[in-house]
Amino acid sequence: MYMAYGWPQVIPLEQGSCPSSQRIVYLKVINRLLLVVLPSHIELWSSSQHRVRLGKYKRDADSVQREGENLQAAWSPDAKLIAVLTSSFFLHIFKIQFTEKKIQIGGKQPSGLFLATITRVLNEQVPFAEKDLAVTNIICDSKHMLLGLSNGSLYSISWKGEFHGAFELDPFPCDSSEVTASSHFMGNGIASGEEPSRDFASNHRNSRKSAINQLELCIPMRLLLVLYSDGYLVLCSVSKKGLKQLESIKAEKRLGSGDAVCTSIASDQQILAVGTSRGVVELYDLAESASLIRTVSLSDWGYTMDDTGSVNCIAWTPDNAAFAVGWKLRGLTVWSVSGCRLMSTIRQIGLGSVSSPVVKPSQDCKYEPLMGGTSLMRWDEYGYRLYASEEGCLERVLAFSFGKCCLSRGVSGTTYVRQVIYGEDRLLVVQSEDTDELKMLHLNLPVSYISQNWPVQHVAASKDGMYLAVAGLHGLILYDIRVKKWRVFGDITQEQKIQCKGLLWLGKIVVVCNYIDSSNTYELLFYPRYHLDQSSLLCRKPLLAKPLVMDVYQDYILVTYHPFDVHIFHVKLFGELTPSSTPDLQLSTVRELSIMTAKSHPAAMRFIPDQIPREGTPAPENHISSPELLVGEPARCLILRTNGELSLLDLDDGRERELTDSVELFWVTCGQSEEKTNLIDDVSWLDYGHRGMQVWYPSPGVDPFKQEDFLQLDPELEFDREVYPLGLLPNAGVVVGVSQRMSFSASTEFPCFEPTPQAQTILHCLLRHLLQRDKSEEAVRLAQLSAEKPHFSHCMEWLLFTVFDAEISRRNINKNQNSVSNHSTNVSLLEKTCDLIRNFPEYVDVVVSVARKTDGRHWSHLFSAAGRSTELFEDCFQRRWYRTAACYILVIAKLEGPAVSQYCALRLLQATLDESLYELAGELVRFLMRSGTGREYEQASTDSDKPQSPRFLGYFLFGSSYKRPSLDKSTSLKEQSAHIASVKNILESHASYLMSGKELSKLVAFVKGTQFELVEYLQRERYGSARLENFASGLELIGQKLQMGTLQSRLDAEFLLAHMCSVKFKEWIVVLATLLRRSEVLFDLFRHDARLWKAYSITLQSHPSFAEYQDLLDVLEEKLSSVASSEDQ
Repeated sequence: MYMAYGWPQVIPLEQGSCPSSQRIVYLKVINRLLLVVLPSHIELWSSSQHRVRLGKYKRDADSVQREGENLQAAWSPDAKLIAVLTSSFFLHIFKIQFTEKKIQIGGKQPSGLFLATITRVLNEQVPFAEKDLAVTNIICDSKHMLLGLSNGSLYSISWKGEFHGAFELDPFPCDSSEVTASSHFMGNGIASGEEPSRDFASNHRNSRKSAINQLELCIPMRLLLVLYSDGYLVLCSVSKKGLKQLESIKAEKRLGSGDAVCTSIASDQQILAVGTSRGVVELYDLAESASLIRTVSLSDWGYTMDDTGSVNCIAWTPDNAAFAVGWKLRGLTVWSVSGCRLMSTIRQIGLGSVSSPVVKPSQDCKYEPLMGGTSLMRWDEYGYRLYASEEGCLERVLAFSFGKCCLSRGVSGTTYVRQVIYGEDRLLVVQSEDTDELKMLHLNLPVSYISQNWPVQHVAASKDGMYLAVAGLHGLILYDIRVKKWRVFGDITQEQKIQCKGLLWLGKIVVVCNYIDSSNTYELLFYPRYHLDQSSLLCRKPLLAKPLVMDVYQDYILVTYHPFDVHIFHVKLFGELTPSSTPDLQLSTVRELSIMTAKSHPAAMRFIPDQIPREGTPAPENHISSPELLVGEPARCLILRTNGELSLLDLDDGRERELTDSVELFWVTCGQSEEKTNLIDDVSWLDYGHRGMQVWYPSPGVDPFKQEDFLQLDPELEFDREVYPLGLLPNAGVVVGVSQRMSFSASTEFPCFEPTPQAQTILHCLLRHLLQRDKSEEAVRLAQLSAEKPHFSHCMEWLLFTVFDAEISRRNINKNQNSVSNHSTNVSLLEKTCDLIRNFPEYVDVVVSVARKTDGRHWSHLFSAAGRSTELFEDCFQRRWYRTAACYILVIAKLEGPAVSQYCALRLLQATLDESLYELAGELVRFLMRSGTGREYEQASTDSDKPQSPRFLGYFLFGSSYKRPSLDKSTSLKEQSAHIASVKNILESHASYLMSGKELSKLVAFVKGTQFELVEYLQRERYGSARLENFASGLELIGQKLQMGTLQSRLDAEFLLAHMCSVKFKEWIVVLATLLRRSEVLFDLFRHDARLWKAYSITLQSHPSFAEYQDLLDVLEEKLSSVASSEDQ
């Protein structure tokens, strides 16, 4: 897994002499050196911790004019010679020599970089037979170079400058085998069977004359790829002597869809990536007759070939775990082999977005790297940097920083509890103490260590995830996550003697696989974590050869050599492992296996402890691990091969059983955690590939392990094309993954790439597994461990939904086959699931949430297992969970009939009014007004697929076009049904209660929530509950109830004033207008009623508490006197 972090760095290039070609000719990284060939000059940069230009060679203007610009280039594998072919077909060979001039870089530590000189040692014109030829890229081995020509032939040149001439390659294999991009097994991505089949015979003659567009040489596989201009690819075998014997190059297979434009080989996994003119990358399995595995493209993210153009270049990471794709018109993207998008420079809105993320040309796109397209890409030899050049740009090369997490790979121990991504000089650690919010912590390594031992090469976390061991070029350092401190070697000479090739944790002991330069041998070193020093070395164990993979479980260490020799050691510790004592550690070989197989090499091996201890196994003495977990020697181990095949090896008899394929990583979970709150203890292991997550369980039958396939039931465990899993949190029952985010800033040219951790729960899968195996008690205990987690209710809902959905599908199938049985003796999985969730208070919420997600036709089946809807409603009602109870109303209407639902709704309406839940009360009122028409059932079924709304009954019952039925007085009570009359009585009773107590804010909320006819009510109750005894007491009381200092109270008063004005309720108008200081309203009242004005004025002046209204009186008096004087005139 590779994930970009930080801002892209810019490597500035010198400007040449006005080249006609506006593109970088060549880009390559070898031995920590970056070579950039431009049209008129060459630059050599360091590709180590410090990017510094070490040397350059600049051609003069006469040379460029006479011999042409640099056209193609190649770099010898030993990085000593550079070959450049010019546009006039002159071959220049340059030699790189390092001087003794050391480059000084700021800081105390020396850089170790020296200046280089680049000198031309050969300049000759290539004697091509034809003049009007075009030349492809140059490929080379240590002795020879090969050029592809536009006439379809190959031309050989030695590094000594010897021209061996052209060679005509027959582009058709002897057996005429051809592989087209037929729709083979497509795991993830777009089906490629869209291309019309081409007539092989008609293309035969034309392909012979086709120009060669690209050559690709894979020395480990002895394979030469020749890409022709007709878009087809020919795979050729090469002899052991490499490119020396051209006549031994034989065409073996022809493949492609006729639109291939570039290729790249992953030799370790034997996968061929082919870029097409459609903007799609096709992956072929070279180990399986070059069959098409899958395709990847950006079409799912809203981009077509019109946006990105065709694929321009492909670059595999050094370990072949991921590949970068550069497009001709815009940007680059990095994918995992499974098809997970790990990084993209193109601005993304994301999967499932309705709006198109395509940036219009008029927009300012300066914040997107490689906006003009990607011309060349190269990874450094460690995979920490991706160098890329932009189409039409000679000014710079961009360097993207990457962190990686090589889970289940090689000789470094892993733990799923601590998720770590490591970069060249730092660790990116997922902070998962609070599972609610995962954070990424950037942990920089000490400068004193990393400056001398750059880059980070191995990282291993202890079993509990609290200690990290990190190894660079030499030595190692330890980090204590609890106290946030590093521990290093005190003696630098000891540190420099260690070349770590693998790291393991054995309890509190760090196991280092050390390479000894002088003797070319390997050994295991055992250091206690409290002291890194030769004096504390516990044991030194010589190894037979370089280990392929290593693993540790409790007191056992597994070491596998090439080709497939497995050795298992048992570790015994004598004495206490403390600084004050002198412990002694001894290793004894307990098992050796030599397995003959034609399969690919193992990439990882992990012990599988027996989950059911075998009888008669004695407890080992002198153990290192905790005594609670004592088991015998593990008898099985999992093997992940480089081609993605996962198999189970029996260490007793050496038999190997294939389990699955296309796996990228796996976690062994059984017997790994000492915590009592471990939620995944019953799981054997999990694996991840293009299918998504697959969970494996122990089986008591003949088959000792069983794969649980959740693809049909759990969409959440399917392949996520944006989130890559890093590990597990066993006490939370979640998978921790990481995805790319970009943050933009106005002060920087490029965005910052931010790896963002994400959590995905798998608790519902584990619970269903237990229920399927009749382990109900274990399921309850497992759920209780997770009951306090924030995602628990969501997990229960998913569990019930997936089980119910599968039950519906099964019943439909059985119904079609006429084999459904009415009386099943066994308890169904749905009933078991309901019984499980019934143990928790979330039960009533979960059941109704699942009902809302499913078709109402199936509710009877759900509630036959979950319980009667009226009983569940009553449970919610008694617990005063009124919002949940409201959700059951429609279910009751469907299952029990309108009369029962109306009765329940009326009870709930009264309860919600008493609790002042007016919005919910309004939803109930609208339901009751519609109830009996039958329309609510129709609308419920049509709305069942719509997005959920936070308004409970509003989502389920009413569309946006719903109009409130009027309670107009013209409608006679005889025409209204009984329950509508009851609704009216309840509402009026509550309005009278609020008005009598002068709870005016609640009254306003009540009217707005239930759409109660306040005007009609006020007209009836003018002399009843709405009557004010006298002005003074009314003003004082209402002033206390409505605090005019708050905005909401003023808005409520305005609302009431408007209604009082509409019914001309003078007593209330005077009080509310006074509180609101609405002088214009009071003026309209008093100008025609002098007696009322006099009483009003005397009352306000006679009460000291009303002194605050003196300014209002002054304003009114002035207005009234001015009106009186004008009338007198």
